[in-house]
Amino acid sequence: MSQSPDFETLYAAVRQIATTVAAPNARDVDAKARFPEESIAALKEAKVLSAPVPKEFGGAGLGMRELGMLCATLAGACGSSGMVLAMHYIQVVCITRHHAGSELFKRYMSEIVEKQPVLASITSEVGTFGDTRSSICAVQRDGDKFVLNKQATTGSYCAHSDAILVTCRRDESAPKNDQALVLVRKSDAQLTQTTTWDTMGMRGTCSPGFDLQSSGDVGQILPVSYADISAQTMVPYSHILWAALWWGIANDAFSKAAGYVRGEARKNPGVTPPTAQQLAKLSVDLQAMKNNWQAVATEFDELTAAGKDEDLLGMAWGLKMVNLKIGASDAAPQIVHKALQIVGILGYKNDSPFSLGRHYRDVLSASLMISNERIASKGASMLLVLKDE
Repeated sequence: MSQSPDFETLYAAVRQIATTVAAPNARDVDAKARFPEESIAALKEAKVLSAPVPKEFGGAGLGMRELGMLCATLAGACGSSGMVLAMHYIQVVCITRHHAGSELFKRYMSEIVEKQPVLASITSEVGTFGDTRSSICAVQRDGDKFVLNKQATTGSYCAHSDAILVTCRRDESAPKNDQALVLVRKSDAQLTQTTTWDTMGMRGTCSPGFDLQSSGDVGQILPVSYADISAQTMVPYSHILWAALWWGIANDAFSKAAGYVRGEARKNPGVTPPTAQQLAKLSVDLQAMKNNWQAVATEFDELTAAGKDEDLLGMAWGLKMVNLKIGASDAAPQIVHKALQIVGILGYKNDSPFSLGRHYRDVLSASLMISNERIASKGASMLLVLKDE
C-alpha cells in the first residue's frame, strides 16, 4: 500500500484543483445545473476523497479543521463542488466513526482509499416534512440480505454517486425515530427521479427527489444506532463543514472586492479610494466568521482525540451547533452583499471578472439547508433549561 498523502499535500492539491479545474468550470456548472464532474474527477485523482479515512486503512486521517479548509478552498472556486465534497466527507466519517469493528466496513474503508468512490446520502423522505430524525420506510431483513425502498424528497448528487447512505427505521416494527443507516451500493440500487432541480443557487449539487429501490448484504447496515451517529457525527460534521465552505465562498467574494479596490488605488497612486475603508470593515466580518467555525472545529478535534465523544451528546454542545449554523448562514450572505456594494455594477454583471452573482445565490441556500427557523426553535428550547457555565 502506498503512503497516504498528508494534509499539506492534499491542501496543495485542492488549491490547484480549485484554480485550474473548479473555477474555470464553475460558470458552466451553474448555468446548466450540472454535476461538477471535472472537479470530482480531479479530487479522485489526487486521493482527496479518502482524506477522513484513518491512516490504518490507508487514508490521511484528517480532522475536522483540516477537512474544513479543504471544503472552504474548493467552495471559493465553485460552491457546488465544495458542497459535494463536504457532503461526501460527512458520509465517509459516518462509516469511519461508527463501523464498530465491522469487517465489511473495514474493507470498505480500504476500498474508499483505493477506488475513491463518491458517497451521497438520502436522509429526507416524503411524509416526514424535513425531519431527518424520523423515517417511514424500514429496512427489511431476509437472512443475510436486506431490501430497502424509500421515497426521498431530496437526493443530492445521488445520480452521480457510487454509493448512498440511507436512513430508515431499524425494522418494520420499530418506531419512526428508531433509525438505522444503511450503505447502498449503486450497483444494487434503482433510482427513479421524481422532481426537478432548477434552483437559485447550489445548482451543481443536483438534488432532486428520488424513489429508491435497493438490496444488499445485511452487513451493510451500520451496527450503531442512527441516533448516536446523528448526534456525534452527522450534525457536527454537517454544521462545521458547511460553515467552513460558506466562509470559503464569502472569502472569495472578499478577494474579488479587494482586487477591485486595489485596481482603483492603482489608478490614483497615493490616494486611498473610499472603498478601501469599506473593505477594511468587511475584513472584520470575514475574520469573525473564520474564527468562529475554526474554533468549533478545533474543539471538536480536541474532544474526539481525548475520547470525549459523550460530550457531543450534551446540551451545551448542541447549542454550540445551533449558534454556529445560524451565525455562519447569516454572516455569509451579508459579507457577499457588502462585497457587492464595494465592487458595484461590475459585481452585478455576470460576464465580469468581479462577478458575485453566483456567490450570492449559493450562500442564500445556507439558511435553508435545515431551516434556520427549525434550528432556532431547538436552540430556544435548550436555552430554557441550560444553566450558564
